[in-house]
Amino acid sequence: MKLKKISWVSIVIFAIIIGLYPLAYYFADMKTNGLLSTKPREVLSNSVWHAAFYTHINFGGIALLTGWPQFSQKLREKYLSTHRLVGKIYVIAVALSSISGLFIAFFATGGIGNVLGFGILAMLWFISVFNAYRSILKMDIYQHENWMIRNYALTLAAVTLRIWLPLLSSFVFHDFIPAYRIVSWLCWVPNLIIAEVVISKRSTKTEQIPQAI
Repeated sequence: MKLKKISWVSIVIFAIIIGLYPLAYYFADMKTNGLLSTKPREVLSNSVWHAAFYTHINFGGIALLTGWPQFSQKLREKYLSTHRLVGKIYVIAVALSSISGLFIAFFATGGIGNVLGFGILAMLWFISVFNAYRSILKMDIYQHENWMIRNYALTLAAVTLRIWLPLLSSFVFHDFIPAYRIVSWLCWVPNLIIAEVVISKRSTKTEQIPQAI
């Protein structure tokens, strides 16, 4: 239980930090310091891509910040209306971020492997939040929770990407491109596998995962 709580607290801390990370794009020149520095000039000058990129990171940040409190049993039991309101905000944020993410995936640095990696992530992200929302409309709480576990695991790809990328590019490949090619899959496939393991361990339909807060 102690390890579980430590893991959950770590997830929350990283979700908050990375959820606020899009603010850096408004206060620093990220075209020379961030992932934008890897993009060709013609992509950066594309107004449609530019709009999609900022839609993706802004609403992705909102999804990270609003997703983790939804797993709080106390919030669901004592403040159900708040849970529902925040849930709707989360669904809208994921929908907008995933759709725009699918668009910018076609411009991913690193070739077709990265296009597929980020493109599939965007599609699964949208599908899982759609299924989560559809399940709760049917009052199927158990499946709603299962789909939300899967979906937030994919939302956390934004976190795991920023953990794996500097590690691989600095200590394994010593180069950005080969590291980025691996990370386009590594940032979400293990997350989804872990989510499926968590779901498989849920013994009853009333069990709440996680119960760390």
